[in-house]
Amino acid sequence: MLPASLQVPGAIVLVAGGLLSCVAGYRVFRFVLGVYGFILGALIASSLVGPDQTLWMVGAAIVGGLVGAAILVLGYVVGVALIGAGAGALAAHAIWAGLGREPGVLAVIVLAIVGALGALALQRYVIVIATAFGGAWTAIVGGVAIAANRVAVDAAAPSGVWVPSPLEPAPGERWVVVLWVIMGITGAVLQFGVTARGRK
Repeated sequence: MLPASLQVPGAIVLVAGGLLSCVAGYRVFRFVLGVYGFILGALIASSLVGPDQTLWMVGAAIVGGLVGAAILVLGYVVGVALIGAGAGALAAHAIWAGLGREPGVLAVIVLAIVGALGALALQRYVIVIATAFGGAWTAIVGGVAIAANRVAVDAAAPSGVWVPSPLEPAPGERWVVVLWVIMGITGAVLQFGVTARGRK
């Protein structure tokens, strides 16, 4: 969370970082990881401080952001493996849900390992798709905040803080998902065709 007075500057950072990730995430992957690490670290650290302590909240956001950026930049290979492991675990749940059952622990572990190894082997593709769709979503979250979405304004009003809602930036609005898919596909196509071409 950030002071409500920083909603627009914070949202501009989200839009800029999201668009950069969406169209050039593979080319500047370490930078993108730094930006996302900073945002995540800032949000976590600033939420540990009371909303009435503006100076401490901003200070915690800066320190938490720097720590988050360092962690993600230094651990990017682990991040790719975790994306693959998460996809494998999700696949296990989806397959067993289709059979009307819960997957066993062994099945989840095996598919998570397969997913992690697959993600490392197909690292370029995983990074392009993850940065395209992740960047598109980040840009949408920032865009909704800039447009002074009524829900965001109401959420900031009582406490005087702005809490970005990364999972549901505009509740009940189906256009958000449609826009996300269009932007994600466009970003992936641009990366595969232009910005990530020739990069190993």
